[in-house]
Amino acid sequence: MRLTLNIWRQRDAASAGSMQKYELDGVSEDMSFLEMLDVLNEQLNEQGEEPVAFDSDCREGICGTCGLMINGQAHGPEVTTTCQLHMRSFKDGDDITIEPWRSDVFPVLRDLVVDRGAFDRIIQAGGYISANTGSAPDAHAAPVEKKRADRSFDVATCIGCGACVAACPNGSASLFMGAKITHLGELPQGQPERYDRVVNMVGQHDAEGFGGCTNIGECTAACPKEIPLDVISQLNKDLRTALKQGR
Repeated sequence: MRLTLNIWRQRDAASAGSMQKYELDGVSEDMSFLEMLDVLNEQLNEQGEEPVAFDSDCREGICGTCGLMINGQAHGPEVTTTCQLHMRSFKDGDDITIEPWRSDVFPVLRDLVVDRGAFDRIIQAGGYISANTGSAPDAHAAPVEKKRADRSFDVATCIGCGACVAACPNGSASLFMGAKITHLGELPQGQPERYDRVVNMVGQHDAEGFGGCTNIGECTAACPKEIPLDVISQLNKDLRTALKQGR
């Protein structure tokens, strides 16, 4: 395939950025999107030009590092991570626009690389269990209802990629927060800190500058792990309970 790539280039966080156009030929439909960018960077290196900076790590759809806006959609036209998106999803002669995550809370560091440290700080504010459990307990020592265990495991698949924020018109991270809060809140180990957790995480979310949730649903539509919208309802329920308790 022959493609025209319109890519956001930005030298560093302090510099102004702009879209740059590149022509790329010989792209196989079996390549992943990141492999296609690797081919472009090889071409740029051969031409003595600066390669395009982008994040990636596992390239297996596990870590969430590779997030990009592709033709205005978080991770592109398929419900998957950018690294698992293949070029068969595009056609010969296509124009493809590639941008970093669209959110002021994820500032651009260089080209397509953004700083997602705000997510780390939300987790540090309460997305953990600090109870001292001693040595590893027996698997059956703390019985968990199967329905609760399944729900906890399902929402724990959130990889913190940031697609929910990038897709949300309000720039809210409520789906990300809701997944973490529901994951821990369904387990007995998560109960002692349950309501302090939600207050602290929401407080950090707001302090970082994320927007409010208005239940538009773009977040779950863009989520590569298909985290359901009802985790936001759980977040709101826990927050209301915490506020009633005066936390």
